[in-house]
Amino acid sequence: MKNPVICLWAAALAAAVLPALPAPAQNPSAPPKVKPLLIDGRADQAGSDAKALALADRVMTQMGGPEAWQKARLLGWDFLDGSYQLWDKYTGDFHWQKGDLVANYNLNTKVGRAYKAGQDISATDEGKKLLDKMYPIWVNNSWWLVMPFKLRDPGVTLTHQGAGKLMDGTPAEVLHMTFQNVGVTPDNKYELLINPKTNLVEEWAYFPKAADAQPAFRRRWTEYRTYGSLQLAADRSDGKDNRRINSIAVLQTVPPGLMDSKVLVEKVK
Repeated sequence: MKNPVICLWAAALAAAVLPALPAPAQNPSAPPKVKPLLIDGRADQAGSDAKALALADRVMTQMGGPEAWQKARLLGWDFLDGSYQLWDKYTGDFHWQKGDLVANYNLNTKVGRAYKAGQDISATDEGKKLLDKMYPIWVNNSWWLVMPFKLRDPGVTLTHQGAGKLMDGTPAEVLHMTFQNVGVTPDNKYELLINPKTNLVEEWAYFPKAADAQPAFRRRWTEYRTYGSLQLAADRSDGKDNRRINSIAVLQTVPPGLMDSKVLVEKVK
């Protein structure tokens, strides 16, 4: 993998980590219909050990829990490549923008429109290539934002590896996250370090192959704040760079005209 920061979408696809998306909502104020978190253990996680599953439950509860995840409708955030995106969890609508490019795409229908400087380029080679990337872009970029909420998804195997330390020496509990017969790259592995004092993932490492001795990268997952109903973290640095997820926002409603705008939109707060 030439660029694990930007190309990690393959690993996320392998995990099938994001919830099944609903059909477009007929009533914008109706209760969410996204797939709930399975923190009661109903997910098929044969091979996961009980200590790992209990720790995963504590992490997700600390971040807000399944009810808070359900209530969170619109997520907005900057990604590491300079793009900004909005995801309507109720309808599957995804708005992406970078530079003078804009794409409005539905994750259910896999249909969308692409724009450059406000002009529709959907039928051009540039527009088609952009739209073809929208689903993997969503998987990758949302994985970097909400990964801890997907610890209990079907196909995920969690094993407790005992005590470890964060890069700064803070004691942590270590989980290994692997995947069973899901996605296009099921050989990936993640190492998650949870601070027992906060019950939060505060560091992660990515292994292209589960058997790899050394990770492709190790990065922080810190600077948690409350956004709407959720606790999310902004820092993704490796101790040397300053990479972070900025402009995070969680809303329960979607401002009119936002998800089908042909031009750059202001970042929601």
